[in-house]
Parts: sequence; structure tokens; C-alpha cells
Amino acid sequence: MKFGNRGHNIPCTNLLSGRCYITSQNHGFAVDARTLTEDWTELFVNANDGSNEGIRHISRPYFSVQFHPESAPGPQDTEELFDVFIDTILKTIEDPSMMSQPVRFPGGDIAENEKLHPRVHVKKVLVLGSGGLSIGQAGEFDYSGSQAIKALKEEGIYTILINPNIATIQTSKGLADKVYFLPVNADFVRKVIKQERPDAIYCTFGGQTALSVGIQLKDEFEGLGVQVLGTPIDTIITTEDRELFARSMESIGEKCAKSASANNIEEAMAAGQTIGFPVIVRAAYALGGLGSGFANNDAELRELCNKAFAASPQVLIERSMKGWKEIEYEVVRDCRDNCITVCNMENFDPLGIHTGDSIVVAPSQTLSDEDYNMLRSTAVNVIRHLGVVGECNIQYALNPDSREYCIIEVNARLSRSSALASKATGYPLAFIAAKLGLGIPLNEIKNTVTKVTCACFEPSLDYVVVKIPRWDLKKFTRVSTLLGSSMKSVGEVMSIGRTFEEAIQKAIRAVDVSNLGFQETDALMSIDTELQTPSDQRMFALANAMHSGYDVDKIWEMTKIDKWFLSKLKGLSNFGKLMSTKKVAEVAAPLFRQAKELGFSDKQLATFWGTSEQTVRKSRLQHQIMPVVKQIDTVAAEFPAFTNYLYTTYHGKESDIDFTDNGVMVLGSGVYRIGSSVEFDWCSVRTVRTLRENGFKTVMVNYNPETVSTDYDEADRLYFENITLETVLDIYQLENSSGVILSMGGQTPNNISLPLHRLNVKILGTSPEMIDTAENRYKFSRMLDRIGVDQPQWKELTSIDEAKKFCDSVKYPVLVRPSYVLSGAAMNTVYSEHDLANYLNQAVEVSREHPVVITKYIEGAKEIEMDAVAQNGKMIGHFVSEHVENAGVHSGDATLIQPPQDLDAETVRRIEEATRKIGDALN
Repeated sequence: MKFGNRGHNIPCTNLLSGRCYITSQNHGFAVDARTLTEDWTELFVNANDGSNEGIRHISRPYFSVQFHPESAPGPQDTEELFDVFIDTILKTIEDPSMMSQPVRFPGGDIAENEKLHPRVHVKKVLVLGSGGLSIGQAGEFDYSGSQAIKALKEEGIYTILINPNIATIQTSKGLADKVYFLPVNADFVRKVIKQERPDAIYCTFGGQTALSVGIQLKDEFEGLGVQVLGTPIDTIITTEDRELFARSMESIGEKCAKSASANNIEEAMAAGQTIGFPVIVRAAYALGGLGSGFANNDAELRELCNKAFAASPQVLIERSMKGWKEIEYEVVRDCRDNCITVCNMENFDPLGIHTGDSIVVAPSQTLSDEDYNMLRSTAVNVIRHLGVVGECNIQYALNPDSREYCIIEVNARLSRSSALASKATGYPLAFIAAKLGLGIPLNEIKNTVTKVTCACFEPSLDYVVVKIPRWDLKKFTRVSTLLGSSMKSVGEVMSIGRTFEEAIQKAIRAVDVSNLGFQETDALMSIDTELQTPSDQRMFALANAMHSGYDVDKIWEMTKIDKWFLSKLKGLSNFGKLMSTKKVAEVAAPLFRQAKELGFSDKQLATFWGTSEQTVRKSRLQHQIMPVVKQIDTVAAEFPAFTNYLYTTYHGKESDIDFTDNGVMVLGSGVYRIGSSVEFDWCSVRTVRTLRENGFKTVMVNYNPETVSTDYDEADRLYFENITLETVLDIYQLENSSGVILSMGGQTPNNISLPLHRLNVKILGTSPEMIDTAENRYKFSRMLDRIGVDQPQWKELTSIDEAKKFCDSVKYPVLVRPSYVLSGAAMNTVYSEHDLANYLNQAVEVSREHPVVITKYIEGAKEIEMDAVAQNGKMIGHFVSEHVENAGVHSGDATLIQPPQDLDAETVRRIEEATRKIGDALN
């Protein structure tokens, strides 16, 4: 054979039933089916390359297979062949006439199976979006909805979308055939169905919002002439209703956490007594674990139930398994009962923290093959029993000291982890799920990554992926920063490396510009409290604890984080200590390379060695240490991969691709946070699409798994990488890029515009010096004075005394404005001298390298916004919008009206004039 079949994830189709199984194989030769004599015929063929995997006799009870049904190690999907074998022997002993009959296999007959589950023929499909972004339901549903629409269009189906979120790709021109900007609720969906008369509807691509509408309208769909595609609504209700789910699992002998549902406080208290404390309380039908938490006694339980009943009519109380491992599998099943697990993920934190707030590692690092396949087989059984069609995910709690496990929940829709799994494995889950809903079997869909194998395969990864959430709790006063079973994070980052250390350091840096990596930081908490009650500062607490000499066992006692992870992190901490004893000139090449392999950035090493980032870079290049570019290879080199999905690593001798494109680099927006989310992804994707339409090659750089921009088919090349000076320079030089566009990614790329410009990187669009003039408050205010555009009285902050003098002369209130910040971070209105010093310190903290300006705050003023497009300083298009609230409410929190309702022509003319002057001055 050209490529031998070796691996745990090779699909084989049974020619009698048409079913496809995942098998363990290790062979380099195969039977040539053309040489079989006429009384023998093929039984199994390889779904990837069509080679023979099994033969049977047509009139006698003989058969043989080429793969390993005993599955040690590997998936247990074909173990039933042993039962068939033993069963045939016993029957033949009983009745010798069986010797002249062929073996009978389970799974039915291919023609019957096709008749039972025919292809769905529809011309017009309605897709429900997820509406406005909220915690627990953000850009990942823009990604899944967009992929679903692409899949439907590929099948020639007319698509209609309902989604009021203007900042998404799915609502943009060129994707759905028709978009309704309406609330996703039962009333409006009903009206659209009556107006458009679609043949079918998808409720599984719009998160909890779309699901709830599907459940509300389930009895009306038939009367409206609409078929529900994908997972049946009854299955969804079974997985959403905790009680029904627990019963359904019992019926197949699977264990859920011991639980009881309650409709009022009395029932809840009684349930607490029967199950025994500690318990976890969850509200039914709630997203992101809303209204849930842990209770150790009656008083805590009563308090939690009061909260939960405010959010939901029913509450679930179950046994708490805090300290157990939390494991997740993404599972895909088609209508012919082919079922695969696409990605298995493990939470770094033990059970007790919502998956959305947990660090997640894929593939899992601490499970044995036995554990992995035990949970995999369970996942396949459960999903088959529930009858899911398309994609879903199943979450387990696994006792680290035994093989006891129980099922936490099943999401019978695309969830936020589906987006992560898609990006982690390069397997387009949402796209495939949309196709499966049309009744197309898995083994007839092409794998879009390799272009030659089929979609019925389980990716095997030769890299590690780490996801870390980002919280923005600092923006709120008096908010609890503790993490529990209710989700608080507003975004997440994903990074790819060849080792856990490389990946986790990249991810820590991706979460925030100020993070250098896993090292000691000035944290705001006591180490012990933080380790025992996790908050958003947990990673820093671990680093500080290790730096202060806590050993792995002690930290494990306090956190129950697996020792494998802790010892890897301890290794990083020790290496960091070693580095801080060195100077840049005395570090030899092997040690330097080791630092880079462990994921230390140039900037991080510069702080250890007491020098600048550029000096470290220069020294690294002198040692000829450069990263190599690797492709995401989901078939672990079994077949050639033709993917444009890339990451950089220091573990490797050569790059997987050649660099002849000279593409234009577009820098994405990075992690979602308050003030920068899916709208910047929209900008990046529209930019890439426009460049491609005009014949330019494109290179997308971003590290956010929830987005459309990190979809494999949007750009010519996608780098899943950090947007930092070091990485952007490396990619720019490797790719020999013809220019960088950084105005589309919001604040993250803007922050590195000047340093890139100073290193002679070609920046397309507004020049970085001009970007600096606009971002730097002092330069901007000075420029406005120069060109004669009115502004409130202002002064640059030089000292607290000067500031006090200025404030006394212009009178309070004043506005404190740091530079280079997004969505008004640390921007505050100050009403008295008493608050002034405190707010000034906050602002200086946020923009250390840039000036802080104080301006007079005008009360009761109207706020007008102007968006304009200019070429070479000349305004060529503009749009004025008016705020409903008075000035002082951040534009991200304000209600906007377009076009403006109560501005006179003279005001609009003056705004246009001022904009012209500014555009001209900034060129």
C-alpha cells in the first residue's frame, strides 16, 4: 500500500449494512479485491482509500477482517464481531446444515437502511441565529450559523436567517439569501414562517435562544408545513429537562449524578437531605449555568434556591463531585447511526468550575487509553440512544482515584465547546452537522481538510491545544470574582503548541497584553485563599505559589488540579528562576533554544535578563533560532494534509509549507472582551474577502476560537497565533509579506502599530505615526488646537499638584482620559478633589507608556457620533448618528439613532467640517 493503515481512528464501511465503523489498524498490505474467487466477496472496505478491510464467503460461514476488533488499544466499535464469530460456531454445532449458509451480521441491509432514512429534499430552509451577544453565548454562534449557511448553499438550498445582531458575518451580504433583523422569539419566527413558507428549519445553530424557540413552537411546526432538520425537538427536551435526562440514562444503565428536581423551596430542602451534602443547585433551562452554585448545608441551600427560582421555575439538586476530573467529548452522529467522537477535551481545573470559566486542554493529557475508550464508548451509546442527528457534546465527571464516572450533561446542539473543538481539530463541526441534518450519511461527506478522506473519521492530533478564558470583572465595582458553576468569562483564547508548556505560555500571553507568560506577578490576593477558592487570578496565584517555593503536592492538596499539569508548570517556574540568574550575552544557543521550546517569549526573557525585547530578538537571530510553521494535521501524517491552517513552533526542523505567496497580513481582534467582540471580527473577515476578490493573497493572524475569521476557508493562510510584536514580525519575515493591515482588529493590533513601523514593517492604511497622534491624548488635543477644532479645556497630567490647580480653575466635574485604551478603561468622571488622586493613579496604571489628559466634563451635552471613510486625508463618505442619552454614557452602552432625528442642518455642517479638518490633519 502507498500509505499503510496505522492508527486508532480508521473508518471502515460494512458493505452489507452500509454502516461505517472506527477501527484500530496496523498494516501495510491489503487484499486486492479483484483477485478474489467468485465464492468470496468483500465485507469491509476502508472509507478513506477504498482498500479492502475484510472478506466473507457467500455460501459458507467464513469471514475475516484486516483490522483489530479486540481494540487494545483503540475504539471498541467492532467488538461485536467476536460475538458474531462465537454465535456462528455455537449455531453450527447445534445444526450442521448451517455449514452451507453465510454468516449473518447485525446492522440490517443497506437497501432497507436507505429506505428507512432517505435524503431530505428541501428547497428553502430557515436558520435561527442567537441574537445579541451575552455571557455564555457570544461569537461562536456567528461561526456555527455561518458554516451552516455555507453548507446549505453548497447543496443548492435557499436560506433565510433571523438574527438581529448587526455585528455578525452571518447577517452580512453574500451569505444567507435573505436576512430578517428581528428578535429571535416565537412570535416573530411564526410571522416569518407564514410570510416565507420555508420547507424546513434549523434550531441548533443559535445557542439556547434558538433552542428555546424550537421547544416553544414544536407543536406548531407541522401545521405551518415546516420540517425540523437535525436533532428532533423531543431529544432536545430530554437533554434540557434534567429529570427526563436522568431517567433516559438509567434506562440504558448509565450513571448520572444523584439528583432530584424541585418546584419550590420545601421540595428543594427535602432533596438536599436525601442526596446528602455537599450538593450543587442548578436552574433548569438556563444558559451558562445561570442561577447555580454549591451548598454545604441547609442555610446555603436555602439562599441558593431563592436565587435560582428567580431565574427558573424548576431547580435541580444533585450530588457534588468537586475535585473529580471534568472531561468532554464532542460527538457527531448521522441518521444511519454512524457515530464518531471528534474531539476529547479535559478541564485543567477539577469539577466545580463552569467549563466556560475553565482552562481546557485538548486532547486530554492525563487519561489512560482504557479511561479514554471507556468514556468514548459511553458517549457513542448515549448519543445513539438519544437519537441526536448532527453534533452534540457530552460532559463527564471522572473520579481520579478510581474508574467511577458519571454523566453531567449532554448539549444536543452546537455549544461554545463545539467552536473550540472545531478550531482545535480542524474538523468543521457546524458545516458537517448542517449536512447531516439533510440526511446525508457521514461516510459520503468529504473531509475538507485533507480533500481526499471522508468526514467519518476521528482526528488524531500531533499537537496540544490550550484554551484560557478572559474575564473583565475589573470593570464592575463590588462584583464577586470567585469562579463557580455559573459562567462569568466574556471571551476565550486558544493556542497551539507541540508541548503543553509551549501552548499554555502562548495562551497566557494571548489573554491580555500585560501578561508575559507563566511567571511571578504582582497579584492582588493571598496565595492560599486564591488556591482554595479560585477566582480570575488563579493562574497568577499558581505561578506565585511555585515561585515562593510551594511544591506540587502541597498545591495539589489545595486545588486538586492534576499533578501532571502542576509538575509541568513547576518546570516552567524553575526554568524562569534559572533564567533570571543569566545575562543575554552569556546564554548559549542550546539553552536559548530550550527557553523558546518551553514557550518563553522574547519580552519575557528580556525581563529575566534585564534588557530590551529587541536586544533579545537580535541575539536570537544571531544564534539562528527561528520558529518553524506547521500545518494542523488531523490525520497525524497518515495522509498528506492540504490545509492552510497553521501555527508556529520551536519544536521542529523545517516548515511544512513554502513561502511564495507574499500575501497581505490582516491582524484580527484577538480575544473578546467588553468593548471589543464580534464587530471587529466582522471587520477582519470583510477585509480578507475584499482583498481576495481583488486578487490579493491573504494571511489572517488571530487566536480566538469563537470567530469566523479563524475559519479554515476564509483566508488563503490562517495563522492561529498571538498578535504580539514578536510573533507578527516572525510571520511577516517568514511569509515575506507585502504589507500589514492592522486597523481592522480594534485595540490589540493598534497597540503594536508604532513599534512595527519603527522596524520597517510596511503598514497599509493610515500611517502609524498618525494612529499615534489620534491614540495619544496629548498629541491629539494639541493637534485639535492647531487646526482650530473646538474641544473642552484640557491639560496633560504632569503632577498631582498641577492637576489640582487645573481642576480648580475649570471647576469640577472633569474627565480623566488615559491613552491607547479600549472602551473607556480607567476613564472616569471626577466630581471632587477627594477622588482625583485615586482616579489618576488608575489611569496611569492603564497607560504607563503614554500620557494621561484631564479635560473639563461638560454636563447635559448631546453626544453625536460620526463615522467617515477617507482616502489620502480627503473624506469620501460619512455617516452621522445621534445618542439618545446625554454625553457621559459610553457609546458602547448608549442607544443610537440613525439618521439623527433632532439635529439642524447647521450642526451637521459643522460636524462634517470638523471631521474634514481632522481627516486632513491625520492624512
